[in-house]
Amino acid sequence: MAKAYFAANLNQARRSGGLPRLHPWDTRAMATPELSPIIDIGQLHDLEGTADLDLVICDCRAYLDQREGLDAYRAGHIPQARFVDLETVLSAPPQAGTGGGRHPLAEPAVFAAGLGRLGIGHASTVVAYDDAGGAIAARLVWMLRTLGQPAAILDGGIGVWDGELETGEPSFVAVEHAPRDFPRNAMATREEVGAALEAGHLVVDSRGPERYRGEVEPLDAIAGHIPGATNLPFAGNLDSGQMRPTTELRQRFASINADPATIYYCGSGVTACHNMLVAEALGIGRGRLYVGSWSGWIDLAEPSVETAF
Repeated sequence: MAKAYFAANLNQARRSGGLPRLHPWDTRAMATPELSPIIDIGQLHDLEGTADLDLVICDCRAYLDQREGLDAYRAGHIPQARFVDLETVLSAPPQAGTGGGRHPLAEPAVFAAGLGRLGIGHASTVVAYDDAGGAIAARLVWMLRTLGQPAAILDGGIGVWDGELETGEPSFVAVEHAPRDFPRNAMATREEVGAALEAGHLVVDSRGPERYRGEVEPLDAIAGHIPGATNLPFAGNLDSGQMRPTTELRQRFASINADPATIYYCGSGVTACHNMLVAEALGIGRGRLYVGSWSGWIDLAEPSVETAF
């Protein structure tokens, strides 16, 4: 496997005229064969060539405008990729007044059934992609990794695929996928966010700086951020849709003193997973997700809000 990986990256270097950037999830730097939360296209090809591996590629494209991820999938996807819908497989329906936010975590039975219909079992190794630098795919990868299942984002998403795309909506043989409860310690409640801040722990807002400052709010009814939260926009992990070099990512997370007790949030508990997976890949620790995030924080009566740094 390592030999194939070197060959894939040597070919990449020859095509680009330079050596690929070394990331912390590069298998050359890994002491164990465990799957890193972020892999590149060469590593995906290695996995495709691994005997007796139940590899499943998942397309997680989703949009905030009028476009539909399923339409994009039908128009062209990585061959044999399964379309995993953010709204129906990864999330539960939002319920106003509950604090669950716009994308509450899917019930274990719903999540399991959705994966089973796509032929994804407990023993499957999942590589997920989108066309947004992993912003949406991160939610699926985070959910699976909290359950102990090997899963990774494909760095660069569909844009780095070096083969033909498949069109249409193929069918897959369903498999048994028994529900598993998400670990309680992988998530933080609204009350735990407040307690963490009072205790001096880090709470990270993963949205863009203009939303954090309350200058704009395109999705939720109230602008601003959780008082005391630190801003680390997930988009800063990316350069032209791919992960920044390791040194830059380490500097980003070192600047806020992220640690394993850090709580992450965003607008609805989706893009915060991107920061969490980068932190895990850097060896900092995944931290905890406030699933309700900003949309859940403001959903309850008289939320405490800040609108400046």
